[in-house]
Amino acid sequence: MKNKVLVTGGLGYIGSHTVVELQQNDYDVVILDNLSNSKIEVLDAIAKITGTKPDFELIDLCDESLLSGFFESGGAKAIGAVIHFAAFKNVGESVQDPQKYYRNNLLSLLNLLNCMRANEVRDLVFSSSCSVYGNPDKVPVTETTPLQEAASPYGNTKKISEDIIRDFARSKEISAIALRYFNPIGAHPSAEIGELPSEHSDNIMPALTKNATGQLKELNIYGGDYNTSDGTCVRDYIEITDLAKAHLKALKRLGNSNNMGTYEVYNLGTGLGVSVLEIVNSFERVSGAKLNYKIVDRREGDVEIVYADPSLANKELGWSAENNLDTMIATALAWQKKTNE
Repeated sequence: MKNKVLVTGGLGYIGSHTVVELQQNDYDVVILDNLSNSKIEVLDAIAKITGTKPDFELIDLCDESLLSGFFESGGAKAIGAVIHFAAFKNVGESVQDPQKYYRNNLLSLLNLLNCMRANEVRDLVFSSSCSVYGNPDKVPVTETTPLQEAASPYGNTKKISEDIIRDFARSKEISAIALRYFNPIGAHPSAEIGELPSEHSDNIMPALTKNATGQLKELNIYGGDYNTSDGTCVRDYIEITDLAKAHLKALKRLGNSNNMGTYEVYNLGTGLGVSVLEIVNSFERVSGAKLNYKIVDRREGDVEIVYADPSLANKELGWSAENNLDTMIATALAWQKKTNE
């Protein structure tokens, strides 16, 4: 019998790529998504890649009665693990509307954990973020780097979520791995799925591709006076399929009981810090396009510089990032071209 995995937010950017990896590795998948930042058409795109359309339920995890009803239904039978992506994730929006982020991101998690416990589903892989480090004192950050004050409500919801999961895991009723992502970009090499941000998103790669194709007339670079080599923020950009594969590694680690204790945390990044202007220059080189951009005021909630030391994930999960920045840009361009056709 195949392993059955519940993926919340499975039609989103990272979720959809992870569903593809799961199905290509003989897992049955059930997706819960409220379509607040995703599209139902992604189901067909996943099926086109894998040959199988995953089961899907339109559910908002903040609705406790609906979620409980799902777990008590036949569709939830035989679920052995959960990968939890469903959350709001726009840093700037979280600064402007913190209540929206605290309510959605924390209530949905609590409802999910309670349903897991009530239905004896033990294994959880949690979608965390490097934003939990805030503005670290030194880089690269390791999993033992002290967590600074979060720079945004979004980052704080991830930090609090990790604390909640850790406390649930201490009860020994669940086992969990939190994966602290750095900055995922790119698209599936098939160009069938990629990043489809909401109208409120200001993620770097969609902005670059839309500027190159004329959909976005001017690209804003937020802040040119940071204490970095060129004055712009520095991030660790990781290719989306590399990131998706790490979830499979974490799931197998939990399933095989290879985890050390009931709660573990891993950084997922390349270990390379790249500034915003550096990725702009790389994009122009790979695409052959000249971007129209301007440097504007800093954006509230942004961290100055953060990149990963991924050596623990390399050692314990047997995972490492394989794709370089040129590949990330090329797949994002192919995806943008396909969506414009």
